[in-house]
Amino acid sequence: MEAFVRLDGLVAPLDRANVDTDAIIPKQFLKSIKRSGFGPNLFDEWRYLDVGQPGQDCSGRPQNPDFVLNQPRYQGAQILLARQNFGCGSSREHAPWALLDYGFRAIIAESFADIFFNNCFKNGILPIVLPAADIDALFAAVNATPGYRLTVDLEKQLVERPDGAALPFAIEPFRKERLLNGWDDIGLTLLQADKIRAFEEKRRIEQPWLFSA
Repeated sequence: MEAFVRLDGLVAPLDRANVDTDAIIPKQFLKSIKRSGFGPNLFDEWRYLDVGQPGQDCSGRPQNPDFVLNQPRYQGAQILLARQNFGCGSSREHAPWALLDYGFRAIIAESFADIFFNNCFKNGILPIVLPAADIDALFAAVNATPGYRLTVDLEKQLVERPDGAALPFAIEPFRKERLLNGWDDIGLTLLQADKIRAFEEKRRIEQPWLFSA
């Protein structure tokens, strides 16, 4: 997966609490396990006025003009601002896949559902928890300022505002390391490739019957 070090990105505000994974990517789109192509169906039931189906061309579907991601000022956003308990509901990994495929690399919220929070780190998205007062201030700034951007510095663990203020955030060291290096679960396994090969060679010598044609 792509490493995350420092991101300067446009912010899109999703001013809703308890956004569940079925809202993030509805159940009918869970048939594929390709990990890509889900971006057009992110928040499908909120973005569009019709019912979406897998494999459908979304370019001609009627859009809900009131939904935040359909507003021109938020096109190209890479940082999603949300409220508490973001990502609740079922444990579908398709939710971070859809967010990443749309273009989001960081999500800032007051709190996250545990499984969704863990899945973000495994897929290259940085979920950031900030106090409610900071979240309120960011919503106010984004709504008042078209083109509002934030800089997220993972190494320093800071969310930097345009006015110079910096908001610190906490992150578990191992999760920080894997994001900085772009290590998903497969990448972490491949770090042990030499040991794996050595084990396989030893097993081939000690138990040759397992490898007979």
